[in-house]
Amino acid sequence: MKLLPQIQVEGMTEWLAETATQCLIDEARLSPKPGLVDSRGNGAHNDLSLALMERSAYSLTPTFQALVQQSWLRPVDIALRQTIGRLGREGERQMMLATQGVNTHRGAIWALGLLLSSVAILGGTGRAQEIVEVAAMLAILPDDAAPKVFSKGLCATHRFRVPGAREEAQQGFPHIMQHALPQLRQSRLNGSSETCARLDALMAIMTSLSDTCVLSRAGMQGLNAMQEGALAVLRAGGSAHPAGKQALEQLDKKMLSLNASPGGAADLLAATLFIDHIESPYLKN
Repeated sequence: MKLLPQIQVEGMTEWLAETATQCLIDEARLSPKPGLVDSRGNGAHNDLSLALMERSAYSLTPTFQALVQQSWLRPVDIALRQTIGRLGREGERQMMLATQGVNTHRGAIWALGLLLSSVAILGGTGRAQEIVEVAAMLAILPDDAAPKVFSKGLCATHRFRVPGAREEAQQGFPHIMQHALPQLRQSRLNGSSETCARLDALMAIMTSLSDTCVLSRAGMQGLNAMQEGALAVLRAGGSAHPAGKQALEQLDKKMLSLNASPGGAADLLAATLFIDHIESPYLKN
């Protein structure tokens, strides 16, 4: 691998961190998303807003930059895994300061943190499959300094006996690689707008993800409603088609009635957008 001059490495580090931040903002602004904060309003949340989500995203840029700096061309080993774990927890604290204690992006820090480190290990570039494989290698390694506490997500995985964010990463982000990224690009090829292509990618994730945010709020009833509703949108031709748009509106009403918000799917959409930027920037506006 050709080594880049330090000034180029610094420029790449800054670009990667800013790209990850922008992907969080793009996900937050994307509308209409069922049950989620978007440019229309707060979705099923009474403690979140678009302004808060954007403030949270910007607060994470230094953490993203540190993750890239510490991972650049490093071997995948326990020492690196523990370093990125520490940086991720520091990022969580910064996020909580920025949001006055509201958890806006904890899941996204995990997913994007691993992917940023993976891209840095690969020297700032890489194909999607390569990126998620390295991220999976990192996710499998132990982090002895991680606090032994159960988040809402972990409680849901145990209660309902489903995989969560940890398993998604350890398996190489199958909902990104097998669902979201192919759907994003297929919808673009079909002539959908970028907004509709991204909404379709979100639906593709939601068709099969065991979203612990939904499970925590609405149990299996909510999860089944999310999966079935998202599948209905895609079967109707996606969000660009009148029938798909109507199905999306129905799903939004259903999620709001159940007080359910697919935050796990939203985190994976932001991660999908990040991988898409890295692998195929020529597709971007």
